[in-house]
Amino acid sequence: MEDTRVFEIYPEIEMQPVTFKNRFGITLAGHLYLPTDYKNKQSAAIVVSGPFGAVKEQSSGLYAQEFAKMGFVSVAFDPSYTGESSGSPRNVASPDISTEDFSAGVDFLGLLDYVDRERIGVMAICGLSGMALTAAGTDKRIKAIATASMYDMSRSVSRGYQDSYTEAERNKIMNYISQQRWEDAESGTYAVGPHEVMFDPDGNVIKSKGLPEKLTPEIDNPILHGFYEYYKTPRGYHPRSINSTTAWTATTPFSFFNFPLMTNIKEISPRPIMLIAGENAHSLYYSEDAYKAADEPKELVVVPGADHCALYDQKDKIPFEKLDEFFTKNLK
Repeated sequence: MEDTRVFEIYPEIEMQPVTFKNRFGITLAGHLYLPTDYKNKQSAAIVVSGPFGAVKEQSSGLYAQEFAKMGFVSVAFDPSYTGESSGSPRNVASPDISTEDFSAGVDFLGLLDYVDRERIGVMAICGLSGMALTAAGTDKRIKAIATASMYDMSRSVSRGYQDSYTEAERNKIMNYISQQRWEDAESGTYAVGPHEVMFDPDGNVIKSKGLPEKLTPEIDNPILHGFYEYYKTPRGYHPRSINSTTAWTATTPFSFFNFPLMTNIKEISPRPIMLIAGENAHSLYYSEDAYKAADEPKELVVVPGADHCALYDQKDKIPFEKLDEFFTKNLK
């Protein structure tokens, strides 16, 4: 089978395609990364996923491979309804189910003979970070958690960038999603649309179908440029990635209005949290606010000169040494 991973492959690190079920009965597809000496001991392990709309062949796989090089058994997985994981309809997101997926990853790793189930951590990237923190709040088996370029998707979807939605705009979005449900019910199909709704100059909902195929001069949004340069170019493009090829179902925002993530972030303590974000990232405030909300022990790592997407794949920017120290110390 052709290897479609979009990052440098380390030939000394064994990768095995695996599957496991979550408690909703959805089969998750993963890539299991194994340290060179994994057969000789019980290792600590790390569950990895994200960004929101990405697949295991992209950023999460890169992180998981690096963790295996450090000596951790690691699994990167496609969230439910996406990539090679099961679930129908395709490309729908649920904050509840995406939270459960991380605990299912813990189930899977903890049943491996060569993993010490008392030494399992979680690493999440971008929009899956809020779900991972939510999972850790309840799932006491998660002993340490780190995030990179964190997004709180419930806050982002329901409140807008930097909480910019007015009440009138929030109501417009809810009306748009509600009407879309009629259209989907009548057609028997699921339309795709933006998971984070924007408005045109007249205040109308922009019904975009994902990232543009080309960047044109009138598209001057630097945030969109950053995502485009990862998902739509050879740097990170993958044919199964929602962000590379399509969009989420148009009604995906529905659940995120009803399910506030990280309500129980204080319950993670005394287990440690590390939040990593770029100095120039538009999303930095999510990590800063999560840091303020969490109880000790916690650490906020701001990477000089890095933007949001730099922490997806730029190994000279991703502080892997700090992540090694964090998980080695806390998964003793």
